[in-house]
Amino acid sequence: MEIWINPACSKCRSALTLLDAEGADYTVRRYLEDVPDPDEIRAVLDRLGLEPWDITRTGEAVAKELGVARWPKDAGSRDRWVEALAAHPRLIQRPIITAEDGTAVVGRSEEAVRDALGRGKPARGR
Repeated sequence: MEIWINPACSKCRSALTLLDAEGADYTVRRYLEDVPDPDEIRAVLDRLGLEPWDITRTGEAVAKELGVARWPKDAGSRDRWVEALAAHPRLIQRPIITAEDGTAVVGRSEEAVRDALGRGKPARGR
């Protein structure tokens, strides 16, 4: 299990606290420092079952500068969105938890984090 976090994000810190409380075995990826490339973003989107615009933080200043709110949300524009997420990782919704069953969740609620835990194997704490 891997969790993409921004340490300054309260939702990320809450997810980590819950993972620790449940004794989950996971790896932390500080995605603002260890930026995912476009292929990694596509793979996570496939695992999430979402499109790039579904995980884009449109309220971020850079989103407004880029004008993403006006970008088409269609298959032909998918790569443009993915490239923007890779170039500006602050746009990526967080935390993202990849589960051991090959799926992923955006862990912004306790329920979503528990869902990810339920998809993985019980493991030891960190």
